[in-house]
Amino acid sequence: MFKRIWLFLITNLAIIVVLSLVIFLVERFFWINVSWYVGWNYTWLLIFALIFWFWWAFISLFMSKWMAKRSYSIELVTLNDYDNLNEKQKVVYDLIKDISERNNIKLPEIWFYESSEPNAFATWASKNSSLVAVSSGLLSSMNKDEIEWVIAHEMAHVLNGDMVTMTLLQWVLNTFVIFISRVLAWIVDSYLNKWEKSEWASWAYIWLSILFEIIFWILASLITMWFSRHREYKADAGSAWFVGKKKMIAALEALKKLQNLSWEDNSKLATMKISTKWKTWFMMLFSTHPNLDDRINALKNLSI
Repeated sequence: MFKRIWLFLITNLAIIVVLSLVIFLVERFFWINVSWYVGWNYTWLLIFALIFWFWWAFISLFMSKWMAKRSYSIELVTLNDYDNLNEKQKVVYDLIKDISERNNIKLPEIWFYESSEPNAFATWASKNSSLVAVSSGLLSSMNKDEIEWVIAHEMAHVLNGDMVTMTLLQWVLNTFVIFISRVLAWIVDSYLNKWEKSEWASWAYIWLSILFEIIFWILASLITMWFSRHREYKADAGSAWFVGKKKMIAALEALKKLQNLSWEDNSKLATMKISTKWKTWFMMLFSTHPNLDDRINALKNLSI
């Protein structure tokens, strides 16, 4: 779990740091003001941050299916393959088809992948362009009722539009990380050096910006992870309407028993999966999923 959190933080921090350095070097050596240095205008800085992170957030969203397909050796299943599926794979296909038809959305791409990790995930750019993938470890370790709940949970994510909502949240948070960091960096830099507001950014300004970006990005990540955990409760509740509480609770109990196995986790897809592992309260703050006991208790108290 610590490795997953570390990779998640480092990857996103590296993006911010590298892009900040590139922007600074362009401005410093080519005298092209691509970021609307805060000394010129707060409004233009905010507009720059909004536009810049909008493209980054939604490019990542539209690449999510591509990334998922290349992260695992996954096999697409179509109606033509139905007769060759085993009994549990047919449960997956039938339920996805049933939920899609009941909610008037296009049938998602259905994939199966080889992994001892008992997990499943969904990703999409829109409800009518989604993907649901299920591991061989989940199919082999769960019965039909438990598998139905897992699939209903993932379809609830699709129907709730959670992927798009997470992308919008990340866009807004990253925008303010950049904006606030540069404003604070400019204030501190101006105070220390007594520079005029119209001067170009200095090396001190860019390193201060990066420092503040790291600090505020970690704080923003806490909000993102909190919302990710919140959406898991909503997906649990949404799936209760499809297959009922008993199957859901049984599936979570099964996942709980399986969590001691050595999972082949992939940090890039952690937010998409049905469950992740964590051990301490600190790691929980950076976890994309709530504790399984908390999810089970929430389901027991759910009124349908």
